[in-house]
Amino acid sequence: MRATYRRLAATAAGFLLLPVALVGCGDDDEDKSAAKPARAPAEEAATRSRERVQAYLDAMAAKDVAAGRSQLCALLHDGFDVGATGPNGDFADHFQVPEAAITDVRSGPRGQEVRVSVSVAVGKRTVTRPLVFTVTRDGGDWCIAGEAPGAPVSPTPTGVAPTPAS
Repeated sequence: MRATYRRLAATAAGFLLLPVALVGCGDDDEDKSAAKPARAPAEEAATRSRERVQAYLDAMAAKDVAAGRSQLCALLHDGFDVGATGPNGDFADHFQVPEAAITDVRSGPRGQEVRVSVSVAVGKRTVTRPLVFTVTRDGGDWCIAGEAPGAPVSPTPTGVAPTPAS
């Protein structure tokens, strides 16, 4: 508890978080256990983001509007309620989602960016579209904060490695 208070106080004052040993207060055992989280923050963020987006994709395929809504940040709920089952909504009755796959998870400017490839079928026609979900923390929980069209994936010719200039 003391370590958390010191970190919050240092952050509020605009200082970089200092190792507890430099601050000079606290119990060594408490500080060591607080310094070793069960999972690295980046790994935790990627895992939680992947879980949220996969749950949303599963809800889309199952047409489970409530399950899809529960993956979104509270600020998106009103817009979701208005558009989710509308003619172009993710949960529209005439859309089927025969396939959806997460293709990449990485840090972005507003949170974790989870790139997906979603196949949508309408009647006999099926199209595959890339999407990017932004996942962030809202309080103590992770949630989807945005969904946007993704850039089309351009295949790399076999045997040719991309270079920084390409």
